[in-house]
Amino acid sequence: MLSRATLQTLRQIAHGVSQQFGNNCEVVIHDLRHGQLDNSIIFIENGHVSSRKVGDGPSHIVLEAMKHNPETLEDKLCYLTRTHDGRILKSSTMYIRDEEGEVAAIFSINHDITALLAIEGSIRSLVSVTTPEGDTQSQPENIPLNVNDLLDELINQSIQLVGKPVAMMNKEDKIKAIQFLNNAGAFLITKSGDKISRQFNISKYTLYSYMDASKAD
Repeated sequence: MLSRATLQTLRQIAHGVSQQFGNNCEVVIHDLRHGQLDNSIIFIENGHVSSRKVGDGPSHIVLEAMKHNPETLEDKLCYLTRTHDGRILKSSTMYIRDEEGEVAAIFSINHDITALLAIEGSIRSLVSVTTPEGDTQSQPENIPLNVNDLLDELINQSIQLVGKPVAMMNKEDKIKAIQFLNNAGAFLITKSGDKISRQFNISKYTLYSYMDASKAD
């Protein structure tokens, strides 16, 4: 478990980073020590960037930290995310471990680069002499406002993965979708099983059997 002094140091660093890079730089600390995913954010600077506040819930990265073996987790640096209103952020996520090596907190930086990208695009159009062959940059990951939004997004991703609407899914399709949700940590969200059962038109018993089937696969 992280000490109070360590958490205070993280808050001090978060404040310093936000001051260094200005109002467009959000810095977030998630506390994972008690497994309270619905309100994992314990400190945030410039929360207006993602419209989040202290007491709000997790992102995909937090679920990943709770779901996977902490020994295999590595810091995720300089990737793109997207806010609910479409702004693009350059993000970095660092896993903070306690003395036992368990991930006890997450330190995240989200820098709004929307205006910079617009400037970059304008400059590129002025100096470019050839048309790019293709865009190799991956799509930004959305930052949910709360756990309900996060669960909805994960469910939508599972349906997109299968490639057909739920009404046309067979048993194997639904098992594939449930496996994705399980691996993504969706079932760590409170009462997620009820919503997922309704979404895929299956009973709770069937949901658990599909989860077991996905584990067996």
